[in-house]
Amino acid sequence: MFKHSLASSLILAGGMIGTAQADSSRDYISIVGSSTVYPFATVVAEQFGKTSKYKTPKIESTGSGGGLKLFCAGVGVEHPDITNASRRIKSSEVKMCEKNGVKEIIEVKIGYDGIAIANSKAAPQLDLQLKDIFLALAKDVPNPNGKQELVPNPYKTWKQVNASLPDIEIEVLGPPPTSGTRDAFAELALEGGCKTFDWIKAIKKEDKSRYKSICHTVREDGAYVEAGENDNLIVQKLESNADALGVFGYSFLDQNRDKVQGSAIDGVRPKFDSIADGSYPVSRPLYFYAKKAHVGVIPGMKEYLAEFTSNKAWGEEGYLADRGLVPMPKAERNTFAQDAKQLDTLKM
Repeated sequence: MFKHSLASSLILAGGMIGTAQADSSRDYISIVGSSTVYPFATVVAEQFGKTSKYKTPKIESTGSGGGLKLFCAGVGVEHPDITNASRRIKSSEVKMCEKNGVKEIIEVKIGYDGIAIANSKAAPQLDLQLKDIFLALAKDVPNPNGKQELVPNPYKTWKQVNASLPDIEIEVLGPPPTSGTRDAFAELALEGGCKTFDWIKAIKKEDKSRYKSICHTVREDGAYVEAGENDNLIVQKLESNADALGVFGYSFLDQNRDKVQGSAIDGVRPKFDSIADGSYPVSRPLYFYAKKAHVGVIPGMKEYLAEFTSNKAWGEEGYLADRGLVPMPKAERNTFAQDAKQLDTLKM
């Protein structure tokens, strides 16, 4: 979308001409987005900085939603080149991008991740059902007396939710609404438990937005604690409070196995193999999005895409698998690597 050099005085974005200061030119890649993808992108960026002639990209952890907002704000050196996401871009975000002149977006799926519900190794390991997670954390839940009606969540302890669980207060530390992990947790875990109630599942056919509100809305009475976009902070808090549970990506569980342990969900523990084969119920794909208009303008964009999509990075024996990324099957890796190489743009 913008041509000439980085110091170009004119940037054309979405039909509007704005003045860009010559001193605002950038000679490094600017990346924002998901806290889950952040550690993977950081490793790629460091590797890229060491092994290429380009500067190490600068990465900021803003959450998936926050990153896409920044990414879609416009074309030009003052806007990020790439945003990481722990969910796929929404059609509403594609429209927001287009409105601001960001019309050609390269989508790269990088692999898979599970969402762990973990606790301190000093506490017993839990076996949770999706239904337990919904009943413990939803704002409104089915009346415990069996009536087909919703009531404000009355549950204070895990034992009240399910008699086989410990008699400890429900306290779950997790990501805020701007996080892709929170979006995926709501869709896979909360809704997964919500739709075990047939009468709630039936609402989806009549009123999709009401169904989503019932299944995705988290209680606000202190049982769920928003811990910001910092998964390491959640791990630290679990260490100091053996009764609390934390919600974060599998890679953080993998990196902190000496301190925390993942709960089984519907009888399956969060492991590399159970996420790769899809048997772990709370697993999701991870992505990043790049601006085609910035390729050839910001130095190293094409080469960064090549590094991230190389077998030595995201392959089965790659350095990202060592960090807890669950690789895609070979055919899927080849497809996305080819798309990145050819700068093919997103089609929803």
